[in-house]
Amino acid sequence: MIYFHNVCSVPSSFQLTGIPGLESLHIWLSIPFGSMYLVAVVGNVTILAVVRVERSLHQPMYFFLCMLAAIDLVLSTSTMPKLLGIFWFGAGDIGLDACLGQMFLIHCFATVESGIVLAMAFDRYMAICNPLRYSMVLTHTVVGRLGLVSLLRGVLYIGPLPLMIRLRLPLYKGHVISHSYCEHMAVVALTCGDSRINNIYGLSIGFLVLILDSMAIAASYVMIFRAVMGLATPEARLKTLGTCGSHICAILIFYVPIAVSSLIHRFGRSVPPPVHTLLANFYLLVPPILNPIVYAVRTKQIRERLLQILRIEKKIS
Repeated sequence: MIYFHNVCSVPSSFQLTGIPGLESLHIWLSIPFGSMYLVAVVGNVTILAVVRVERSLHQPMYFFLCMLAAIDLVLSTSTMPKLLGIFWFGAGDIGLDACLGQMFLIHCFATVESGIVLAMAFDRYMAICNPLRYSMVLTHTVVGRLGLVSLLRGVLYIGPLPLMIRLRLPLYKGHVISHSYCEHMAVVALTCGDSRINNIYGLSIGFLVLILDSMAIAASYVMIFRAVMGLATPEARLKTLGTCGSHICAILIFYVPIAVSSLIHRFGRSVPPPVHTLLANFYLLVPPILNPIVYAVRTKQIRERLLQILRIEKKIS
């Protein structure tokens, strides 16, 4: 490590603290966090496998679901193994480049996930408001392009964040990050120099992604509800809205933890630091855990395929 004026330095690595203030409970916290990570991995891998083998699920909605499952695997795997290493072995050391890489993966794929949730809203809009054109518009090629656009948007939006830190703010006044992973604001807070551009850019990206995506999703559902209200019978309305149930759950699962975490971070001055960090981790774990459960419970084809697999395993045993 190179020192300048005994104040700022160029660190070769950082030290992640895990859950600050709860260090004595790390070994116990590893049990629920490890269990949740295992559930997330098994659940999302199962969704990918079932959609792959079940030809009746080779439809746009389930291709988007597979994208969601892959993103959730990246989000949870980019943080949980390191967090469990901190809990079990105190292995909080992380290299500068590895820290910036982790930051990029977390924020990039959270942005990609928002884009996929928006694409799924477009899928529901086409299925309900323009059913005759659904198969012509949402072809496999279009679905793939929508996924690619979401990925490119995440890379273009988030790519500058680690580069701006690396090039504009190379000096740091400390190397201990009071967090369980390399979150953008936690890293910027340690830098020496003027970080206003980094902060403004980060907030602007958050606004563009979360506010504009959520507004577009809300607009699509306004049009969906208008179309549903035009149906003749209450039974038809309920049946049609039922096709949106899983996606509405996915919207709430993704946006509610982000909203709660952001509000507490901005306005919860009296909230203890461990609560902030726990919420930040739950925001990365809740969607990967709940999305497979919601779609497995609510999707008949997925549910039946899983039951069939369980029956086969039971016969073999």
